[in-house]
Amino acid sequence: MTTTNIRDEYNLVRKLSETICEPLETEDYVPQPVPFVSPPKWHLAHSTWFFETFILKAFQENYEVFDPAYNFLFNSYYNNVGDRTLRTDRGNVTRPTIKNVYAYRQHVDTRMNELLANPPGDELLQLLRLGLQHEQQHQELMITDIKYILGHNPLFPVYQKQHNLVDDVNSENGFAALQEGVYEVGYAGEGFCFDNELGRHKTYIQNFEISKSLVTNAEYLEFMEAGGYQDFNLWLDAGWSWVNENQINAPLYWYKIDGDWHYYTLAGLQKVNPDAILCHVSFFEAAAFAQWKGMRLPTEFEWEVASGHFSWGQRWEWTNSAYLPYPGFSKASGAVGEYNGKFMINQMVLRGASVATSPNHSRNSYRNFFHTHERWQYTGIRLVK
Repeated sequence: MTTTNIRDEYNLVRKLSETICEPLETEDYVPQPVPFVSPPKWHLAHSTWFFETFILKAFQENYEVFDPAYNFLFNSYYNNVGDRTLRTDRGNVTRPTIKNVYAYRQHVDTRMNELLANPPGDELLQLLRLGLQHEQQHQELMITDIKYILGHNPLFPVYQKQHNLVDDVNSENGFAALQEGVYEVGYAGEGFCFDNELGRHKTYIQNFEISKSLVTNAEYLEFMEAGGYQDFNLWLDAGWSWVNENQINAPLYWYKIDGDWHYYTLAGLQKVNPDAILCHVSFFEAAAFAQWKGMRLPTEFEWEVASGHFSWGQRWEWTNSAYLPYPGFSKASGAVGEYNGKFMINQMVLRGASVATSPNHSRNSYRNFFHTHERWQYTGIRLVK
C-alpha cells in the first residue's frame, strides 16, 4: 500500500468513531448502567490510547504523552501496560470532559499522521492494522453500548430515526446440505486476521443441513406463546437458572404494551416487526429455541464450512462451540498477547457479523466470543438439522 492509502485508511476509521457519536448529547457520553457496557467517552479515549501506547510511544521519537493519567484511566485489560481503573468505574470518570477527550483524539491523530508521512516498516504496519481493527471492534461496541444506555432510559429516546437496525429481513429460505468429510478451517490469506483465527487446520464434519435464513421475530414469538420460557425441558440447566433468577420472558429490549409486543430500537420504541430477523438473544435462548424446534445450533466449524451457501452479516450467530485455541495457537509476547488468548474460557463462539459491524471488518473465519447470558450485541439464531 502507498503511504497516502495507509493514512487515508487510518483517518477514515478514526472519523467513523466520531460520526457514530454525532447524534449524542453531552450527557449521553458518560453513563455506565451495567458493568459490561462502557460509556461512549471511554470508547473514544481507549481506542486513542491504543495508538498512543502501542505505536506513538514506541515509534515516534521524543513523543510526549497527552496526559500521563490517561494510561490509568483508559487502559482496558492490558496488565503488561500497568494499573488501570476498574471496569465498573468507567462511568464514574466525569473528568476529563468529553471536550478533553476529543482534544486527546486530535493530538494523537496529528502525531499519527506525522508518523505515517513515511512508509511504515513491517512491525509498525502490523500494529497499525491491529489498532484499526481494534477501533472497528469498539465502533460496534459503541453502537451496542449506546443502544443499551438509551434503551434503559425510561423515555426510550431516539438515537437516529434512520438507524432502526433491527428491521432487516431474510433474503433466502430453505436448507443447504453439506456432505460429511474432512474440511480445512481457520484463516488463509495475505490480509489481516486476529491470532485466534490461526492456525488453519483440518476437521471432520458429519452430514448436516443448515438453514439459509435466520430465525425471525414471528418464529420466536411462536416459541414464546407456546410457553418456551416456562418449559424447563428446553433449557440447559445454567440457562434455566438464568431465566428464573432474572425473570426473563422475552428477548432484550422487548416490552408488552397494551397486549402488543414492542421493542426499543435506535430509532425509538416501535412495534415488533414479525418478518424481521430476531435480535438480542443469549446463547441460552438460542439453544432453547433450537431444542423446541427439534434442531440445534451449528458448531463454528460447520458454520465456516457452510458459509458460502448462504448470506451472512446481519446478526452475530451463536454457535455450539466453546471459545478455545486452535491447534498450534500461541500468544504474542507482551501486552499484544493479551488481546485474545487469555479470554479462551467460559465463552461461546459467534460467527459472521452484524448490522452494527464496521465496514471491511468481517470474514468467514472471524471468531467473536461472548458469555452465554449476554445479549446486548446484535445476536441471532441459525439452525442446523
